[in-house]
Amino acid sequence: MFQPKKKRPRIRKTMSGLIALTLLSSLILPNAAGAEPVEPAQVQFANVSVQAGQTVHVPVALKKSYFGVKAYNMQIDYDTSALEIVRITPKSINAITTSPNEDGVADFQYEINSAEGWVRIIWVDFTGGDHSIEDETQLFDMEVKAKSNATPGTKQLSVDQTDSEHWHFTNVEHQSYTELSGGTITITAANSGGDNSGSTPTPNPGNSSGGGGGSVSPTSPVITPVPSTPAVNKGVDIYVNGQKQEQSASATTSTVNNLVTTTVHVDNDKVINQIGSGLKTLLLPITGTGKGAVVGELNGKLVKTMEGSNAEVVIQTDSGTYTLPANQIQIDQVLNQFGSTVPMEDITIQIAITPSATSKQSAIQAAVDKMQNTSVVAAPVDFEVKAIWNGQQVNVDRFNSYVERSITLPEGVDGSKITTGVVLQPDGSLLHVPTKVIKGNKQDSAIINSLTNSTYALIYHPATFSDVSSHWSRDDVQDLASRLIVQGTGENVFAPDRSITRAEFTAVLLRGLGLHSPISTEAASFTDVKTGSWYEDEVQTAVSYGLISGYADDSFRPNSEISRAEALTIVSRAMKLVGLAQADASETTSLLSTYSDSAKVQAWAAEPVASAIKQELVQGADGKLMSEADISRAQSAAIVKRLLAKAGLI
Repeated sequence: MFQPKKKRPRIRKTMSGLIALTLLSSLILPNAAGAEPVEPAQVQFANVSVQAGQTVHVPVALKKSYFGVKAYNMQIDYDTSALEIVRITPKSINAITTSPNEDGVADFQYEINSAEGWVRIIWVDFTGGDHSIEDETQLFDMEVKAKSNATPGTKQLSVDQTDSEHWHFTNVEHQSYTELSGGTITITAANSGGDNSGSTPTPNPGNSSGGGGGSVSPTSPVITPVPSTPAVNKGVDIYVNGQKQEQSASATTSTVNNLVTTTVHVDNDKVINQIGSGLKTLLLPITGTGKGAVVGELNGKLVKTMEGSNAEVVIQTDSGTYTLPANQIQIDQVLNQFGSTVPMEDITIQIAITPSATSKQSAIQAAVDKMQNTSVVAAPVDFEVKAIWNGQQVNVDRFNSYVERSITLPEGVDGSKITTGVVLQPDGSLLHVPTKVIKGNKQDSAIINSLTNSTYALIYHPATFSDVSSHWSRDDVQDLASRLIVQGTGENVFAPDRSITRAEFTAVLLRGLGLHSPISTEAASFTDVKTGSWYEDEVQTAVSYGLISGYADDSFRPNSEISRAEALTIVSRAMKLVGLAQADASETTSLLSTYSDSAKVQAWAAEPVASAIKQELVQGADGKLMSEADISRAQSAAIVKRLLAKAGLI
């Protein structure tokens, strides 16, 4: 979803933009508490090495602060006889520019003076306190080149910390004293061993590190924590269409915020040259990482090539597997977010499987604690896709079709003790996502299919009802109840033969499909769907996915009982979403003719009813379809379960 940017204060264009920002960085948040913190804040320049004639990336990070940085400015001086600043890439801001304009000034600005040997960087939070910079956050990345004639030795990036125009940090409470460390650049001879690509012991998140096929989120700044351990590089094997491709990828492992992260960098051009137009599967198997995070990296050019071949990329780890069709990344939409002139090969696509943060684990446990007879079976996992270019990020968070990911169960955990996978919602609730368990030789896996990216967990939530114990629908009802799709009407009661309303049927179908929010902001215009009603969001979501359309008088009639024909019409639209074939005209006539009451099926319902028959979602009774009869709660559960099973989602 696109969100409007917040307006920023205007600065008179007669002022120098950098001077104006320097003043603002020292005045925007004056001393509030009137006292200095006990310890100073700390900023760190990475210490790096580089061969003469090559470039290196120098991350600059806020390592420690006490109230959140709201503004800063610094002038970094360097030796022009040996070094050159190539570019500055911001990492923790809301807007990017390199110079002021008539409409105002952005959060971040910089100016490089190659003749005098300095670069000035200034940032101000103009949001009124919404985007302060916290500990362990990279501020920006400096790309530094060692000149080809540079003498081997060390050079220091320096700052005059006694001059407030050269060094000044403002936080919420104080004009804080801030210490600087690091900034040593070791220059080695051009042919002193190794390759000629330059040496960079610290990663470059801006260049090495996606939006969904359904929609992509707006661009946002890349905020990359600084690794606490040096990166370790090694070669890894990848597979194209099941064939090992040697020397086509490398892996970098480092620790960030106590989480071991392995990033697989695919040699994009080499893979493209090897596969031609015949690529179907690109497999990145990364094992031995335990509970660490794994990130696969491709560039936009490779993704575009894979999209043309209807290929998929598979990230396979100890904790799970992510299978992503390249066309669901919608690289053209991503490109439009960054600007249509950006070269595809400059866009980095990250596909990540990451153990969920402690805060998310706690939120899931808190939700489970509120549910009866429920437990978490496996630790939650985040599945993410991001596109990154020039310090900006686009999240790939929605898809046009179901995307499969799996969570590997801990060794010794029985897959039969999983009733469903759940997705963590922003409000802390847990909702069903289509899940099926696959038995393995050593460990079972839960396969989750979803139209979005998010945080997923596996739960055990067995459910029984006393009034279905001998009912024909018992297995269907209790299975869907254990998946959080259907609910009882009272204490241990389901009321299987009671009719179901249009709103209730819509809600059950949406829960079964794992559709929990609209794909557009366009509001449903039904005259009888009241704001604040329990079904308002369900109706909005169903409309956005094209599952319901209402009546000619602009009503939805949410509390009216729904007929079998109406229910199957909604289900037939869902069949398109899950990829089930529908009946064509000739099949419709043939399929309906076998029922004695087929003449009672109205023309608008003929094809949907025939499609449900084709996929064995309905069978009728005593040779009749009874299309005009109200559908019951038990029948609804049975049809939704058959739909999900037929589509291979459960």
